Amino acid sequence: MNQLITPTTQFTDRLVREAERAKITAVSRTSAWALEKKGLFPKRRKLHADSDRVCWLLSELLDFVKSREVINMERPQ
Repeated sequence: MNQLITPTTQFTDRLVREAERAKITAVSRTSAWALEKKGLFPKRRKLHADSDRVCWLLSELLDFVKSREVINMERPQ
């Protein structure tokens, strides 16, 4: 008997550094910092306890992008 196999997408979260964060969100470093201070942007995470290097979770950045307002480009009639 043939069974239908449904492909599943498995999402694994990962860490994103500054350069990739800027490409994903299209938000400058200064604006991201200001939005983060207001609680409107995902919080940075330290890569290592003894380091100043930071990163973000990809899933949180994608949620931020999805939460942005969609612009209606249609002209009013």
